[in-house]
Amino acid sequence: MMSDTGYENDISYARGLDEADELRGYRDRFHLPEDEQGKPYIYLCGNSLGLQPKATKDKLLQELADWQRLGVEGHFHAKNPWLPYHEFLTESMARVVGAKPIEVVVMNTLTVNLHLMMVSFYRPQGKRVKIMIEADAFPSDKYAVESQIRFHGLQSEDCLIELSARAGEVCLRADDIISQIEAAGDELALVLLGNTNYYTGQYFDMQQISAAAHAQGAFVGFDCAHGAGNVELNLHDAGCDFAVWCTYKYLNAGPGSIGAAFVHERHAHDQSIPRFEGWWGHNKETRFKMRDGFDPIPGVEAWQLSNPPILSMVSVWSSLQIFDEIGMAVLRKKSIQLTGYLEYLLNTLGENIVKMVTPVDPNKRGSQLSIQVKDADRSLFDRITDAGVIADWREPDVIRVAPTAMYNSYEDVYRFYEILKKTLADV
Repeated sequence: MMSDTGYENDISYARGLDEADELRGYRDRFHLPEDEQGKPYIYLCGNSLGLQPKATKDKLLQELADWQRLGVEGHFHAKNPWLPYHEFLTESMARVVGAKPIEVVVMNTLTVNLHLMMVSFYRPQGKRVKIMIEADAFPSDKYAVESQIRFHGLQSEDCLIELSARAGEVCLRADDIISQIEAAGDELALVLLGNTNYYTGQYFDMQQISAAAHAQGAFVGFDCAHGAGNVELNLHDAGCDFAVWCTYKYLNAGPGSIGAAFVHERHAHDQSIPRFEGWWGHNKETRFKMRDGFDPIPGVEAWQLSNPPILSMVSVWSSLQIFDEIGMAVLRKKSIQLTGYLEYLLNTLGENIVKMVTPVDPNKRGSQLSIQVKDADRSLFDRITDAGVIADWREPDVIRVAPTAMYNSYEDVYRFYEILKKTLADV
């Protein structure tokens, strides 16, 4: 039966959507986790760890072979020379996050990059000492912010503004964010938000927030760990001062893989910005003279500290090549439809059974629905896991489900719904 959304609650309908899906062939380019009988799991956890592209193994073996064959000469004579290796990733990553190449670099890991950015963009002085974050920010972000406040000899209770949703609500309202930015006024030094909240899946209007923060004289940055490869970030046009992200979630680069950072080009030639410095951020023409004072590379590359870890970058580059083939606009289009189909199916269970934590507006969420099931606890999640679903549980009572456009099918979504429905019926 067709609903007013246009979707139908039927496995044949889901399979029909898969037949018409222009991205259906990409699923075969990833390794799908399997159970002991060789049956693929329903993998809906790309927001925690993306799947491995099948091409990654051979690309990694290529670098291992060049290391074996060439030793140190691989920096210059490997098939993909190691000396400029990080530059091979720059333009592709810039396209994924909507930035200019001078604004993007792949380096370090997410929280390391966050600290490096706060060295430059959290500079408390006088009464301008406050940092604004979400009350339910990812814990690592909060730890980093609080430690930066202490580093400057200040106290969190005096400097930390935590944005909370209204009573009875879970997601932040845009008007409330802007009004609290305006209320902080000239005491505000930095606004730092997760652009796509890890818990609720809410996607914030970065351009609006950036403009509001800048109007108060504050810097603004975003943790894009759950946004990169998921939504169209358009970081350059958003106007934020910096952003950081990891690559192991929607970017499919493997567990604990290297992260990336963005610094807006308006800061590209400003040598007065304080930063922690290392030799890989030094002028490439004189880097190996080893005796010159620090001469920063224009753009975000100046924030690099060390030469890049090639074996980690391999998997990032492997995945980015698939993103280049598809393009973020096409991925986002499928993501909206795939997540919308999941939402429709869950709604058929009844509002008194399943509650959506994630915003219902597709423009305010990514490829994730966070749900609460009435009177359910962790045991419900464990039962659907035993039935072949890999999703994610967050205390106290949220199941995060992330249908990823690059490799998930509409049938995956339908089968998850069927398993959840049967599990609820068996309780």
